[in-house]
Amino acid sequence: MIFGFHAVTARLRHEAGTVEEIYVDAARHDPRMRELLRAAQAANVRIIQADETRLSNIVGTRRHQGVVAKAGELSLARNLDELLDVVVGPPLLLILDGITDPHNLGACLRVADGAGAHAVIAPKDRAVGLNATAAKVASGAAETVPYITVTNLARTMRDLKERDIWLIGTTEDAEKGLYEADFSGAAALVMGSEGEGLRRLTRETCDVLVSVPMFGSVESLNVSVASGICLYEARRQRIARGA
Repeated sequence: MIFGFHAVTARLRHEAGTVEEIYVDAARHDPRMRELLRAAQAANVRIIQADETRLSNIVGTRRHQGVVAKAGELSLARNLDELLDVVVGPPLLLILDGITDPHNLGACLRVADGAGAHAVIAPKDRAVGLNATAAKVASGAAETVPYITVTNLARTMRDLKERDIWLIGTTEDAEKGLYEADFSGAAALVMGSEGEGLRRLTRETCDVLVSVPMFGSVESLNVSVASGICLYEARRQRIARGA
């Protein structure tokens, strides 16, 4: 189940064939709802009228904005080999080591899409899955950025090294700053969890560690904010060098 205008509209736009039916608040007749209904009708998706209580019961939250969709799996790449074999130019990946908050995951997907990252990679265990809340926060990015989960993150990182992908980890005690890192080639940005940061083995597997410069009184940033800063620095470097 996915909910919210951004998430449902993005699914209709990119993968309409996966949408089975859409539940909408019968009391909403505003332009936003009319636009969504037109898109659903154009895609021959079944529309079911419902009240706010029923919608809230379906998804377990009142933050559905009056629209909930039942949808199948996406056709995005589901493994790294499938993804990397078709990437044109140097890959740019975001690796999340143990993110447990779906709001953070959704925000990370959103900035990954905005910065043009090719995929977000995360471990299957001790990490949040791509649930309805994460998809809503992603505002459509869950339909455009492959979210690839792996059984063994360290082994996956070693596999990336064999493909000559540079692993750049972030930690507040790194000796090198973000703006000293080279993101212009094939690179994977590795971000730690909200509380503990990078796990020991993940940290040791990185090729280099960098820190985001902090000029105020707070010691660290939210993982999605830090991901955005780092990914856009990577994009800046690639634009500057014509990559």
